[in-house]
Amino acid sequence: MQLKQCIVVRDDLKLSTGKLAVQVAHASIMAMELTRKDIVEQWKEEGMRKIVLRGGDEEHLFRLKSEAESLGIPAAIVRDAGLTEVPPGTVTALGLGPAPDEIMDRVTGRLSLL
Repeated sequence: MQLKQCIVVRDDLKLSTGKLAVQVAHASIMAMELTRKDIVEQWKEEGMRKIVLRGGDEEHLFRLKSEAESLGIPAAIVRDAGLTEVPPGTVTALGLGPAPDEIMDRVTGRLSLL
């Protein structure tokens, strides 16, 4: 079974490169912490594959989160502290998984790479 983690970033916010990198890192760790330990260990052994994708607005990220959770994929929404580029509480990213490729693709397969 091949595993991957997907991080979906809001494309409408036009975050700077540095801000984007930090939000992706937050999403990755937050989603991993929600994942079963045996899955995380297997994912680590496989090389911790991650895909970063373009999302729409906040509503789009919440729809993807619901869809993922209905399929048993761990999902974490990142809300920014608001210290730099966006207001406090702004939803910036969604971390998904790790989870099996074929299940993850049912949620993220139609999204574009960032």
